Amino acid sequence: MSTVEGDPRAVLIPIADGTEEIEAIAVADVLTRGGMKVTLASVGRKLQNVVTMSQGTKVQGDMAIEACEDLSFDLIMCPGGPGTQHLHDSAELITMLQKQKRQGRYYGGICAAPAVVLIPHGLLDAGPAKTYPSYGSKMTGVDYKPDERVVVNGKCVTSQGPGTAIEMGLKMVELLDSEEKAKSVAQALVA
Repeated sequence: MSTVEGDPRAVLIPIADGTEEIEAIAVADVLTRGGMKVTLASVGRKLQNVVTMSQGTKVQGDMAIEACEDLSFDLIMCPGGPGTQHLHDSAELITMLQKQKRQGRYYGGICAAPAVVLIPHGLLDAGPAKTYPSYGSKMTGVDYKPDERVVVNGKCVTSQGPGTAIEMGLKMVELLDSEEKAKSVAQALVA
């Protein structure tokens, strides 16, 4: 999965039972339209990597998170929803996120993920950050931005929730490729 010049950027989106569908799939779709190679990795040792999302949709991951540990990604993006606790509890994912941060590669979270996954594991540096509004009080040690939709703090991208998923995906296309590419994808989406 490590990117070689000319290869598409590699993106990992971990999914678990209770993951918010819109946040995982909309971001994956936008990134794919932007030319990225997106891998959905199931968390929780699921049979055939199938998880039941927050609204009951069943989604099959490309592989289990355990199979991703030795792979390299340009971006790891954690979706939110009630299943965010499963991401928090995944030793494999947390190790990968910590490595991502140490190596200066992009990572982030949307909805509950910044408050439930990133903050508790020391992955959000002081500076601006975003989460789902009801989790704002858990955003300790950062400059919580309640009025922002997508926030970039160094190599960490955070966003608000399902309604900002496409916008977050476009910001990630911009960061991984270019503003022009993000605008092209946005035009095709009529965004």
